[in-house]
Amino acid sequence: MSSTTPDNQVHWFRHSSPYINAHRGRTFVVMLAGELLDEPRLPTLIHDLALLNSLGIKLVLVHGARPQISARLKDAGIESNFEQHMRITDAAALDGVMAAVGALRLKLEGLFSMGLANSPMHNASIRLISGNFVVAKPVGVRNGFDYQHTGEVRRIDVDAIRQQHNAGNVVLLSPLGCSPTGELFNVNAEEVASTAAIALGADKLILMGNDLRLADGSDNLLRELSPQEAGKLLAEDLFKDSNIDRQLTAACHAASNGVGRAHLLDANVDGALIKELFTRDGCGTLVTRETYETVRGARIEDVGGILELIEPLEADGTLVRRSRELLENEIQRFAITERDGMVIACAALYPFPNDKTGELACVAVHPSYRKGERGAQLLAYLERRAREQGLQSLFVLTTLTAHWFQQQGFEAAGVDALPGARQSLYNWQRNSKVFVKPL
Repeated sequence: MSSTTPDNQVHWFRHSSPYINAHRGRTFVVMLAGELLDEPRLPTLIHDLALLNSLGIKLVLVHGARPQISARLKDAGIESNFEQHMRITDAAALDGVMAAVGALRLKLEGLFSMGLANSPMHNASIRLISGNFVVAKPVGVRNGFDYQHTGEVRRIDVDAIRQQHNAGNVVLLSPLGCSPTGELFNVNAEEVASTAAIALGADKLILMGNDLRLADGSDNLLRELSPQEAGKLLAEDLFKDSNIDRQLTAACHAASNGVGRAHLLDANVDGALIKELFTRDGCGTLVTRETYETVRGARIEDVGGILELIEPLEADGTLVRRSRELLENEIQRFAITERDGMVIACAALYPFPNDKTGELACVAVHPSYRKGERGAQLLAYLERRAREQGLQSLFVLTTLTAHWFQQQGFEAAGVDALPGARQSLYNWQRNSKVFVKPL
């Protein structure tokens, strides 16, 4: 079935509703790298940002300008000089910086003003507000280089930005900062974005660029990194000749200083912003201190998610059927893997203290997440719980998944290996195989 059919659109919309509710009223700082502002897909990106605004998200948009500044300076016969990813900006170069940034501001204001009938921006009425929100100071002389009119962020005018958000406006920050003495400084757009996200206590920092894709040695997308893992990648200098270095540094800085989640998105992926924010797995790399997938003991509010997970397996005979009432009464026996609010795996431990053993039951993993060792992680969690209860072994009864349990260290045994209370309940018609694992 095509993903554009009405049925699939309804399915997607229903599953996006938790994110719509979760994002409403939140503050997102979104940075568009300079190279994106010359791309024909820029209007589509603006449409997606307009959609976020219409859903009640408070947006701060930061734009880069590096390629446009370089082009202006080249046309003027001025050489671009960089040290440590920072442009050395003399008085002549500053004129080119102001011209490039000013032109980009006007371009973005025009795109946010679109309101043609039959377009995504129809009746949007979005006000894009720019101003002297970024207070800067000079970089000064470092390692013998005088950076002149290159600056760094001193502070962000948080109160002024919040006033604009309260009025329903989108705030635009450019890579230019003003000093208390009235001077202008060329500042790094990634620094503006990460500093603004930290100062505002933003829920998300989203950095978008061309080919902004982080992959492992097998070219698999790195979906989640801690700030420490991101720092190790930066220390290896894998990205020193690309924009990824600056953008990953900004994400790491934000995630280390109170921003819940920093996202790196490849703008070459159509709809990357929408996919990242309104689908469970997204399409980019998330840098966060807190994992968005956790293993924990189940709570009563998890019953619905467990039922939804196990019902297909009950229907095909893999699991014994359990009623909602039974689950509610036994919920303390269960552990789950939760991924961004969804139960994607579950298992239960039923102890037999007198026999020093316990039954592992109702092991289930969502079909979309069966290649990530989640079953093994749940098993390890319940093994720790069993040891804490003084149990010396686990047993399991299974009809279809014997091979997986053998891979986890279980060994085949007979029905007589079960504790007496469990033997009396053995279903001979189901004819389940018994496996035991010492702890």
